[in-house]
Amino acid sequence: MSVLLIALKKRRFNIDQPMIAMTIAIYAYCGTVILASIVNNSIARDASHLVPLITFLFFPFSYSTWSISQKTTLARIIILSSMAACFGALLLAIVQYHWLGIRAEGGAGNAIVFATVTCLAAMACLAGALSDIEKAKSLLVGAALAGTIAILYSGSRIIWLAILIAGIAVLLIHRQKLRGKNALRLSLILGVVGLAIAAFVFQVQSWRVEFFRSEWAALTVHGDYTTSLGLRAAMWHIGLAAFRDMPLFGHGVGATPLLMKQGFQEFGMVHGFSHFHNGFLTALVEAGILGAVALAAIFVVAARNAARVLRISSDPVERFGATMIIIVVVTYLTGGLTGILVGHDILDSMLMVFLVSGTYLASGRHMPPAGEQALPTSSAAG
Repeated sequence: MSVLLIALKKRRFNIDQPMIAMTIAIYAYCGTVILASIVNNSIARDASHLVPLITFLFFPFSYSTWSISQKTTLARIIILSSMAACFGALLLAIVQYHWLGIRAEGGAGNAIVFATVTCLAAMACLAGALSDIEKAKSLLVGAALAGTIAILYSGSRIIWLAILIAGIAVLLIHRQKLRGKNALRLSLILGVVGLAIAAFVFQVQSWRVEFFRSEWAALTVHGDYTTSLGLRAAMWHIGLAAFRDMPLFGHGVGATPLLMKQGFQEFGMVHGFSHFHNGFLTALVEAGILGAVALAAIFVVAARNAARVLRISSDPVERFGATMIIIVVVTYLTGGLTGILVGHDILDSMLMVFLVSGTYLASGRHMPPAGEQALPTSSAAG
């Protein structure tokens, strides 16, 4: 790590303390994943699965590149692009749900990935509306609402929970802005949105309660693992058994499909999955305790950096950057409870985009091109 930092300094890269902490956490995770493949003598087998780590390894380089941008300009780009993404997501969701008869999945080909990305964009719009960086607050609130509706069309229930938690977090961060007429207007909007969401969820998902009860009875009384709930229970059984076999280093990032196939044979089923439908269980199986701890450290460091900025800074751009970090941490940790945490190209890219830009806006130092004078160090940079 010290060699990397020296190389970055020689190339006039932007090196801030929060960026260093994030880099260490990210590189530690990548190191544990590679170490797992080395310990299992499976580098050749895992090679194609290790390639996506490049997205994470480029974190410090991307950070230094983005820090050439003026902070306010970058923040406005993020807010406006998120607004466009939300309206576009709603349009795609309506077409796919009503005309094609499928769950809204955008161009991702996966409803959960579509919902996760839309959740990030919708919450960025809400944060932008409350941060005073952009004046079109009503339009931004409308975009956040459009993104929320698109997520409902996706049918990704775990992201419904994620956007609820992330939305509450954003409102708490900006609670001082929610006073007087602004508080009343926002309360009315949120009330209407809440009722609409509740009606939609009740109409679409009310049958799921009875369905869940029948699946639970089939699993606990008859030992039936062929249902949706049963498959998830089987995956947990397979994953925990695999973790106990290799608790420290794991089986390697490419071992999951084989472990799944062998494990389901014990249940008399033939199934194959690329992950265990829980981000940390997948990490435990593939990279052991070391990998799971390193993965958790990425989100802990990110949340710590954001919390520090929110505690000491009153600058709207810095607070918007910190809010971006909180949004991505909440969304990914919630979504990772039943899905992929890392290891998907779109999700990994969005995670890095929010961590890079959020860390720079919150506590980074503007690094102008050669020949231009640098701006003063951020008050939250440490």
